[in-house]
Amino acid sequence: MKFPPWTSISEAARFLQAGEVVAIPTETVYGLAGNAFDPKALAKIFAAKERPTFDPLIVHIADIAQLTDIAKDIPDSAYRLAEAYWPGPMTIILPKKDCIPDLCTSALPSVAVRFPSHPIAQAIIKESGLPLAAPSANLFKHVSPTTAEHVAAQLADRIAGIVDGGPCSVGVESSIISLAGEKPTVLRPGAITPEMFAKVLGDVAIKESTSKPGQPMLAPGQCDTHYRPQVPLYYGEVPAGYTLPEHTVRIAFGTQPGPIPATVNLSVTGDMVEATSKLYAFMHDLDKSEYDLILVDPIPNVGVGMALNDRLKRASIKTLP
Repeated sequence: MKFPPWTSISEAARFLQAGEVVAIPTETVYGLAGNAFDPKALAKIFAAKERPTFDPLIVHIADIAQLTDIAKDIPDSAYRLAEAYWPGPMTIILPKKDCIPDLCTSALPSVAVRFPSHPIAQAIIKESGLPLAAPSANLFKHVSPTTAEHVAAQLADRIAGIVDGGPCSVGVESSIISLAGEKPTVLRPGAITPEMFAKVLGDVAIKESTSKPGQPMLAPGQCDTHYRPQVPLYYGEVPAGYTLPEHTVRIAFGTQPGPIPATVNLSVTGDMVEATSKLYAFMHDLDKSEYDLILVDPIPNVGVGMALNDRLKRASIKTLP
């Protein structure tokens, strides 16, 4: 495997200013960053990930004041959310300014913006002097990376460098809320839950995300099949009488019984935050050719569990082989 050089903050900033793409750590997952104003840099992101251009990118900033560089007609509700949950794992969709290329937004009139809390991400954005488009630093539809090594395993020979910021603390992609329509609408669940949005905004809608292949998506990560390991992953109860393949492994949650002993456990105590931080790392660890099937225990669909359920349903095969 060819590894690009592990890159410093200053080197990463210079790469980004020169139109290259670099993997950077955030608190959610590692992102593949490029200059959000530069269509050529954006094209390199799509090419490296093999990502279709109908899947829009999130623009990352390092100061709430930068919102006005990217978005227009910004409602007061955006600033209330920013005050409550930025920097952090929340993406806001707003009407975009013309300086943001259509390639970044899949030609939609809106732009997705986030202010990450990871200090290295903030330092790179500030030193580069650029807002950074940064989807997850993995091949399209594969498991998102939560360590620098995960990035290297998928994109080592495709990008200018990787900044190692250690394991991601949140471990799943950001919550996405759209303020571009008549009513605030949660488009992707994450660590900021619908209840948390409602505390700031009052009533919010929750969109059941379904993809329309080839058409622009309202937000990133909306494909019906996404975040998949190469080993088939099945999420939920195993039908009675089904014979599991010999080399099946199990990602357990809490103390619930399963058809085979736990290989790993997301959280023995049933802690949703701990489970969220471990999910992708376990999916990477068990994605090995010697295994035939990965089972994942059911997880309550409440709070941040909604994010876990969303990712696992997209990653899961629909029927057992």
